[in-house]
Amino acid sequence: MPDSPAQPTRTDEYFQHRQLRSGAAGWVLLAGLGIAYVISGDFSGWNIGLSQGGWGGLLIAFVLMGLMYTCMVFGLAELSSTLPTAGAGYGFARRALGPLGGFATGMAVLIEYAVAPAAIATFIGGYIEALGLFGITNSWPVYLVTYLVFMGIHMYGVGEALKLMFGITVIAVLALGVTVVALVPHFDTANLFDIVPNDAVGASAFLPMGWAGAMAALVYGIWFFLAIEGVPLAAEETADPRRDMPRGIIVAMAFLLVSGALMLVLVPGAAGSEAMSTSDNPLPEAIRTVAGADSVMASIVNYAGLAGLVASFFSIMFAYSRQLFALSRAGYLPRWLSLTGKRRTPWVALIVPGTIGFVLAAATGDGGLLINIAVFGATVSYVLLNLSHIVLRLREPDLPRGYRTPGGTVTTGIALVLALVAVVATFLVDVVAASITALVFVVFLAYYWFYSRHRLVGHAPEEEFAQIRTAEADLH
Repeated sequence: MPDSPAQPTRTDEYFQHRQLRSGAAGWVLLAGLGIAYVISGDFSGWNIGLSQGGWGGLLIAFVLMGLMYTCMVFGLAELSSTLPTAGAGYGFARRALGPLGGFATGMAVLIEYAVAPAAIATFIGGYIEALGLFGITNSWPVYLVTYLVFMGIHMYGVGEALKLMFGITVIAVLALGVTVVALVPHFDTANLFDIVPNDAVGASAFLPMGWAGAMAALVYGIWFFLAIEGVPLAAEETADPRRDMPRGIIVAMAFLLVSGALMLVLVPGAAGSEAMSTSDNPLPEAIRTVAGADSVMASIVNYAGLAGLVASFFSIMFAYSRQLFALSRAGYLPRWLSLTGKRRTPWVALIVPGTIGFVLAAATGDGGLLINIAVFGATVSYVLLNLSHIVLRLREPDLPRGYRTPGGTVTTGIALVLALVAVVATFLVDVVAASITALVFVVFLAYYWFYSRHRLVGHAPEEEFAQIRTAEADLH
């Protein structure tokens, strides 16, 4: 479909109130951001996959989704070094697939990032309840305080937020190290396979829920890596995105592959897959199972585990605000959503999705349900992101690229196929939740088609990239 005409606006005045702070992050902070996005997935949520597919099913899910994310990250490293804007995924797809494809990608990412913090908030509540802090037995006050505190920090400034996030992430990484030290002596292979097989097709000790269970476990295999693709959202606040973006996102992915594999093997291998499949705080609970209820190591991991959950909550809040900021700045969503304050932080784009996330967390209190909703948005965006890389490679082979994906379109082609499979898996876990989320996605597409495509802002960076491509094509 041809690009829709973007409407002019008073450029200087418009963008004066929609500016981010540039040069706030180098590749080390970007790698820390990538790890922070995801590290909560090592502390809680992934273990629900044991109840869907057993340890064997979750292992298959981890391997397949780890491959998908690795291939996609190589593609994103190239795209983010080529088109460095705050829109990231939306900007990439806008250039490759046109305004409808760009908006669809941006909205899928926004669904993912608006809902994932709500899921993480429920796990924060679970860790706090496990510690017996403040006598809390109902976690909604925890959700409220968490959202308010971290929205406030983000509004204060991006440089300060990223540095604090990096510090919190270091604490969480140390907690993973303590977990490894505590559980290695107690590892027993038999514990991995203690879930009794059912009568499903292909059921065995390795796959107690059969092949269908392994398929459903894909959703929780994704939770080990969900949101790593958000690193490019910091492009406009990065010192040298052509050099720093590829290095930061690839280093983060390498770390997450190692940390996820260690948790997948050691936690159920020490405490049993059956017990861990329903735990809200699997790492400290596993340590208490093998070392006793009064274990000092368990308490350390429980407190530091909160740091891991907070790191991801904090960083994904950064991600949803930048994605909403970019879509709104370009006119795809109401423009007032992209307003920035005196410290050049998108305060409206922080508050609106934060309010929605709090309501979802308080209304459901169900982290597993919220994971499935977030993963639906994520997997749809992955299909479109990988397709964007392939299209740009084929259509614009001479586009200046700061980094080139090893294997080119073959690499992102593998990720594309696996992403399509993962979309199907979300319906196997909860067909109602996935269907409702799909309906919300379609409603947003209708909003674009009937309203916002006629009101785009031509001077937004993502739109200018597309206009340059169109002008170059006309010259030929």
